[in-house]
Amino acid sequence: MIIYIRKPEGVKNFMELFIPKKVLFEPAALDYKLGKDLFNFFNDKGIPIGFTRSHNRVTGISGDTPQEVFLFAKQTLVVGVKRTKKLESCSPSAHYQLPIATSCPARCQYCYLQTTLGNKPYIRIYVNIDEILKNAEEYIKRRLPEITVFELSSTADPLSVEHFTGSVAKAIAFFGQQPHGRLRVATKFTNVDDLLDIVHNGHTRFRFSVNHDDIIKVYEHGTNSLEERIIAAKKMVNADYPIGFIIAPIFWEENWKEKYRELLSYLAKEFNTYNNLTFELITHRFTKRAKNVILNRFPNTKLDMEEENRSFRYGKFGYGKYVYTPEKMKEMKDYFYEEIYSLFPNAIIEYFI
Repeated sequence: MIIYIRKPEGVKNFMELFIPKKVLFEPAALDYKLGKDLFNFFNDKGIPIGFTRSHNRVTGISGDTPQEVFLFAKQTLVVGVKRTKKLESCSPSAHYQLPIATSCPARCQYCYLQTTLGNKPYIRIYVNIDEILKNAEEYIKRRLPEITVFELSSTADPLSVEHFTGSVAKAIAFFGQQPHGRLRVATKFTNVDDLLDIVHNGHTRFRFSVNHDDIIKVYEHGTNSLEERIIAAKKMVNADYPIGFIIAPIFWEENWKEKYRELLSYLAKEFNTYNNLTFELITHRFTKRAKNVILNRFPNTKLDMEEENRSFRYGKFGYGKYVYTPEKMKEMKDYFYEEIYSLFPNAIIEYFI
């Protein structure tokens, strides 16, 4: 088991790795070695421990204000067992979601999980990683001889809890031995040191979510800085991982072209000679439910969520979202494609949404 609390090498201002203030266990989690090890670890650290019947129905997360409830939830870790074997689709990133965790300790104001998690933003980790990977293998077999791609970060930033689980490392090693399986991981965190020596065979693409500094400082609370993410990305390149960048969310705001040109120039300075680079471009969008949740938790937010300035579009899960107007979307897409292909002639833009 990987349980460590230390500063990765080469990072100047490393954010302390997440330590919960309260941990809840599903009783079934103690049937697994990882569950037992985590119980002993947190007990030895003097962290309050309790039990819950289900990781999906946790009670006792309270506070006097919505802000206090949210913060308490983000400091609560639930250790459970992932029982659902049906994997959801994950277009355009991959064929399937492969959840090994849910939520994360970061407090990004715009997070799309504000909609899907709603009043359950507490962090969940699953101790039955071997069963989860075995299930993924069955999905791979069903699509043979095609390659099947899985997204590890659809419901969480799994690197944020990797120092407790070691599950990202296990998944990378597993997919390294799968001729017809590929793994994708996205993160805003930087504790990659224990992933560098894994035999991955190029089957895992690590993508770092980036934005210009103003966005990170104002909206991405509890995450690593852009500089730290770039240091981590360079480590992964040196370990022969395929890497990419997710620029998200892209905001239409004053001087947005200049700010994103500065970001892209910074990336080009570090990675323009790397020949296996991908970009994923995601514009800012929000649902009505997410807007209400965000305003409740961040009443002074500066996020632009004026519905009259947006276009309404139905998403793949049936709920509607507010996106930029077609005219703005076209201008943003044209801008990013031109800039990226100019600075990174060998890069691939996987999608713009």
